[in-house]
Amino acid sequence: MKQIVIIGAGGFGREVAWLVERINQVKEEWDLIGFVDDEEEIQGKEVNGYKVVGNIEWLMTQELYVVNAIGDPLVKKKVIQRLKGSKNTYPVLIDPSVIYSSSVSFGEGAIICAANILTTNIKVGNHVIINLDCTIGHDANLGDYTTVLPSVNISGFVETAECVSIGTGTAVIQGVKIGANTVVGAGAVVVKELPANCVAVGAPAKPIKFNIDKVEDL
Repeated sequence: MKQIVIIGAGGFGREVAWLVERINQVKEEWDLIGFVDDEEEIQGKEVNGYKVVGNIEWLMTQELYVVNAIGDPLVKKKVIQRLKGSKNTYPVLIDPSVIYSSSVSFGEGAIICAANILTTNIKVGNHVIINLDCTIGHDANLGDYTTVLPSVNISGFVETAECVSIGTGTAVIQGVKIGANTVVGAGAVVVKELPANCVAVGAPAKPIKFNIDKVEDL
């Protein structure tokens, strides 16, 4: 089996560990050796039965399969940039329950959780997270580092730029474009284009804040 570590020992990191276990139930593929996290207090300790084996600096010296389970797109991107030049590899993890066509493409490090449906001619960028119970429509294009939280419905021809975060229960209407680094709040209905670097909420979704420097969990 191939040795893999998960960046981030928080809630989503533990969910990704469960995802790895579910993949192994179908076909034994991964030897999950533990978590990687910069938090000093948990170094060497166990989280849900898996050891925190080191921090990002330690990971720079390794040659492992790595999955980035940090939900915040901007932080996720910064961590991957810190690992530039390392010998690590970023596999795609797809839960066995996911339904998707052969015309869907997945970038390196993508994480596709349980109960998702991706239809046809969809492009999923590098290090994209699609959390539980989402639908992604035809010809959608999810930019690198996008995070889609649970129970989101994305219609056809939707485009997200880099580092977009789409909150739980959001609906995105067909053909809409969402600009880079933008956060869409939970339960929003996106019916028209959203600019970059904003927080948008409501039905219909409207920007309420601009020039954010950190993706927030709304």
